[in-house]
Formats: sequence, C-alpha cells, structure tokens
Amino acid sequence: MSTNSTGAEHSPIDEDAEQLARLGYTYETQFKREMSFWGNVSLGFTYLSPVVGVYTLFASSLGLGGPPMIWSFLIVGVGQFFVALVFGEIVSNYPVAGGIYPWARRLWGAKWGWMTGWVYLVALLTTIAGVAYGAGPFLDALIGVEATTGSTITCAILLILAATAVNFGGTKLLNRVAMLGLCCELGGALVVGIWLLVTARKHDLSVLFNSFGAGGGSNYFIAFAAAALIGIYQYYGFEACGDVAEEVPNPGVRIPKAMRMTIYIGGFAATFVCLCLILAVPDYAAVISGQNTDPVGTVLSGAFGEVGYRVVLGIVLISFLSCVMSLQAAASRLSYSMARDRMLPASHLLAQFQEKRHVPPYSLLLACVVPVLVILGSVVSPDALVVIVSFAALGIYLGFQLVVFAALRARLKGWKPAGQFQLGKWAVPVNVAALAWGVLGITNMIWPRTPDSPWYVNYLVLLSAVVVVGVGLLYLFAKKPYTHSDSPSADAIPGTPSVSAASASPSNNVENYL
Repeated sequence: MSTNSTGAEHSPIDEDAEQLARLGYTYETQFKREMSFWGNVSLGFTYLSPVVGVYTLFASSLGLGGPPMIWSFLIVGVGQFFVALVFGEIVSNYPVAGGIYPWARRLWGAKWGWMTGWVYLVALLTTIAGVAYGAGPFLDALIGVEATTGSTITCAILLILAATAVNFGGTKLLNRVAMLGLCCELGGALVVGIWLLVTARKHDLSVLFNSFGAGGGSNYFIAFAAAALIGIYQYYGFEACGDVAEEVPNPGVRIPKAMRMTIYIGGFAATFVCLCLILAVPDYAAVISGQNTDPVGTVLSGAFGEVGYRVVLGIVLISFLSCVMSLQAAASRLSYSMARDRMLPASHLLAQFQEKRHVPPYSLLLACVVPVLVILGSVVSPDALVVIVSFAALGIYLGFQLVVFAALRARLKGWKPAGQFQLGKWAVPVNVAALAWGVLGITNMIWPRTPDSPWYVNYLVLLSAVVVVGVGLLYLFAKKPYTHSDSPSADAIPGTPSVSAASASPSNNVENYL
C-alpha cells in the first residue's frame, strides 16, 4: 500500500487507475485487473504457441533447408528480443489496452495510430482464421476420419466458438485457461521431446550442420532464408501481454518482464521441440525430396504408437485452442481500444462494455465472426483463404515495425520515456537494431521464391499487404477517423501538445497524414 499527500492509503489498483486517468482514459466501466503475472506470460506464450508453429511448419522448413533450419530460431529470437525490449519500454510508459494502436497514437499521432491499428487488426483476425483452419487435420487425425475441406472447416469453426466462450467468461477465466494452456503445452512439449530423445533419436547433433542436399546445390543461403520462415512465424505473441495492459496490476513493471519471459520460455520450447523432431526423423532425403510430406506424423506415430499418438494430438489441439483464445483476446482489446477513440466503423457497438464480465462483447464477437467468415470463404474458393491468410504474419511484423519506427522517430525528437522499465543509454541502439531486424524479416517474407509460377503467385504476400494498407489509407482520407475523438495523441515528444483529434484539421502536409 502507498500513501498520498493527505495520508490516505492507496492500493496498487488505485494507483493503476490513477495512471490510466493521467493518460486520458477515465471511464465508469473499466477492465478488472484480475490477470496475474504468470497469466500474462501465459497469454503471450499461448499466442506464440511453439507447438502450433513448429508442428505446422516443420515439414516445409526441413524440406527447404534441412536440419540447419533450426538455427533460425536463435537468429529470429535475438531480433525479436530487441523488439520486445522496445515494446517493454513503451508499454511501461503507456499501459493502455490495445497495445500497438495506442502506442503508435501517442508516439506519432492519431493518423499513424489508425494505420498501425488497422494493419494489426486485420493481421490478427486473419491469423485467428489461419490457426483455426490449421487445427482441422489434427482433429481429424485424433478422431480417425479422413481430412476433407468440410471437416476442416467444421473443426475450425468449433474451435473459434470454444475460444469465444472462454473469452466471454471474463479476465479471471481467461487468466486460468491461459495458464492451463501454458502448462499443457509446455509440459507436453517437454514430455514428448524427452521421449523422442530417449526412444526415437536417430542422429547426433552433427546433423544440425549438414544440409543433406537441401537447396538443390544452389546458394544455400537462399534455401536457409526460406526455411527460416519457421522461426519468423514463431516469435510473436509477446505483444499480446501489452494488449491487456488495463487488466494487469502494476503493468509498467509486470508487462515488460512478461514480454521477455514469453520470449525466453517460448523460444526454448520451440527450439527444443524442433530439435527433438529433427533428431528423430529417420530419412532426411525423403522429406527434402517430398516423398515424406508428414515427418511429424511419421515420427510421433512411430515413437508413441496409436494410443500415445492420439494423446499427443490431444495436447496439440489444446495448444491450438489456447492460441486462438489468446489471439481473440488480443484482437478484441485492440478493436475496443480503437473503438473507444471512435476510430472504427460501428465504434458505438465495439466500444460497449459488459458490466458483469468486464469484457467488450461486440469486440469479442468481431474477433469471432470475421475469422469464421474468412474460413467459410474457402467453401467458395480454397485459394481465397490462402490469399487472405497470406497477409497474417506479414501484417503482424508490419504493425510491429510501425511502432518501432515511431519510437525511434520520437526518441530522435527528444522523447524521454518515464515508465518504470527503461533502456537508458541502450535505448537508441536497441531501437535501431529492432528496426533493422524488422525490415530484414519483412523482406524475407515477401521475397519471391517460385520463379516458374505466375508473378502474382510470387508476390502474393506483398500484394495482400498492398491491398490492406491501401484500404486503410482510403478509409483514412475518406472518413477521417482521426477527427472523431479528442483522446490524447502525439504527446510523447517534449513540447508537442497532445493533439485533440476533434480539433485536427486536414492538411496537404504529408507529415500530418502520418
């Protein structure tokens, strides 16, 4: 307990509410600060979901780069750690629900905040659809039916509905289920990995330096860069710790630590699972040549038998459910944060708050309905789902870098973070490293890799980004959402008054549109 100037005692919750009020957000209805530190870590971990990422992409990455593809986990982990440090300093300064949208708004302005929030929201909604759709084959294998488009769609929708039900239960239930997901996924990863090392290991660690002909004899760097997407698609989720900043006591201290802890635990789990699978694959040539298209299934069924394999599949499905649940929580807090600043269509609905559970019900429905519609679109055109979901990972990285760039700009203009977590003299070097890494990662994601395919296939990820950003810009210029609210913005730089969006006027100056 702390004491104010009059001698009255203040609880940590009171201090958190006062800090939120100083940041310009005082509401009669607020989130309940019922998420513990480990609940916050669990939310980031289950969003990152090493089991989902590794099991989904292991076959393609091993086929492209051979066993050395595992080193991408180390490279990407270091790069994303720099991003997590930058985010930790920002969230400590601005512990506001919605994560990167309010951060971008305060660091640069309402227009930059709109574009950042829009890109990230689309990425989250499509990621929910992609993760849920990817769970279908695992559920089919668990119940012993042949995987079809219909069964995959049904499984995906059921998974999204189950995750939505958990999120409607409120912060306390989300906290408990996220921690359960962490225990199941991390415990399952350790048990499965150790069992594979003890009973199914076929190789020693030397194979991690042998490509076994992957890349077709051409420049191996190109093959490794393509295989490294398993690492690039793995290391995000830590930002979800900041999306629920108004539900965590003492967020300026706890959330930066939770972000780093997510990187540590998630990175270890992902690398360990991948290592154990690599050492247990009997024939790398079969995977690289395409003869064995499901090395994960081959390894697990061989090591655990029919019954054990189904148990492992059950753990995998818990991981998928936890991942979708955490993604939904992040997406709903983001849309709520933007809606209470009247930045989105139907903001009057999306900003509503349910008193009983202390959750934004319509924002949660948005995070349910849109992914379901995306998945149902695959009935009409399977390629449509590929086009939409192709933006998911790129959009998240792009949203990250919009914040990282805004932070670097603000620092160079004199921003001095005042939160409880600060990088001090390392702030600018770390920020520059985070930006450089982000540009490198984005370049790798959009790089064309199928020269024999039509140009639009080669540039599908880039084209999807152009469409999303283009739609966001059209809405920005046509509807001017930055004029709908007087919430604080662009106030990070010393001497810059908080720009009231209601008093903002259109200008032809390019800087003003950013």
